[in-house]
Amino acid sequence: MSKNYDYGELGNLNLKTLIALSRTTQKVNKKQDKIIKGGGLTVSQFAVLEVLYHKGDLRISEIIEKILSTSGNMTVVIDNLVKEDLVRRCVDPKDRRVNLISITEKGRNLMSEIFPKHLENINEIFSTLTIEEKEQLIGLLKKLSGV
Repeated sequence: MSKNYDYGELGNLNLKTLIALSRTTQKVNKKQDKIIKGGGLTVSQFAVLEVLYHKGDLRISEIIEKILSTSGNMTVVIDNLVKEDLVRRCVDPKDRRVNLISITEKGRNLMSEIFPKHLENINEIFSTLTIEEKEQLIGLLKKLSGV
């Protein structure tokens, strides 16, 4: 037997908003995961390769900041990418105590295959929204996240 709870008009609306946001995020991530995993990568590996592909050599701390990840598993992710010869570590000429992470030719080739499919997938996901709706959504999400 199911019970209907009433948390007041505002409480009910906030819960409904959270559920809608969570379901949408899950569906979008699921669609993205299919493309990324189809390329033989984890989501974290793809994120690292993508940022290096577009931004060039970066320190691990910069990668973490740009992909909004935690440092806990980043070393493992990068170690696995090094084993697959998709990235390499090199000494930062500005600070020899620090490693720069650099995408290899093999990594660049893989991203040039996967990224266009990823972009096409993103375009399809957001095709139901108008340009104005996308701009409104960005504004609302930034407001919600406190940015």
